[in-house]
Amino acid sequence: MILESLTLGPIMANCYILGCERTKTAVVIDPGDEADRILRALAKFQLTLKYILNTHGHFDHVGANNPLKRATDADILIHASDAPMLADLSAMAISMGMILENSPPPDRTLTDGDIISFGDIELTVIHTPGHSPGGVAFYTDHMVFAGDTLFAGSVGRTDFPGGDFDQLKRSIQQKLFVLGDEVVVYPGHMGKTTIGMEKKYNPFVGLRG
Repeated sequence: MILESLTLGPIMANCYILGCERTKTAVVIDPGDEADRILRALAKFQLTLKYILNTHGHFDHVGANNPLKRATDADILIHASDAPMLADLSAMAISMGMILENSPPPDRTLTDGDIISFGDIELTVIHTPGHSPGGVAFYTDHMVFAGDTLFAGSVGRTDFPGGDFDQLKRSIQQKLFVLGDEVVVYPGHMGKTTIGMEKKYNPFVGLRG
């Protein structure tokens, strides 16, 4: 498996490229900005992009959907509950002093338990609402790409429209913590962590005692 991490845009959101070494097919998780950097990384590994995967609909995670779609014709996938946000990226970005294109509509919407296959790799979709209604994580091979649901020592904000802390806590404790202590968490911002570390030490959702 090929795994490349990029930190993109002024809000420094993490974008992940996952590629199959045998077939050279790939997905990009959360292309928030700087489509040119993403395309250069795909070219470096000689990867053909099959899917653009959005963990949620906030602009800093989907801002490069449009240029990436134009360049590769890859399918855009997002949970149905966050899909309406894609048509409103420009307004969201302007409120933060930025300029972004709206995203095309999704080619397919995701639901909990869906399997996304490319080459020899399968990602399982885990619906993790709380930061946003349609937040999802993508799980494969002792790795979970958690978007803005779970961070190292923290959790995603719940003061945006559609946010709900109690729902976020249930998503983390009931859907992510059950994956196993050794699972590596690749979050939407900052550095990676593990499920075991967050269960033990996270002050917001850790299972102490």
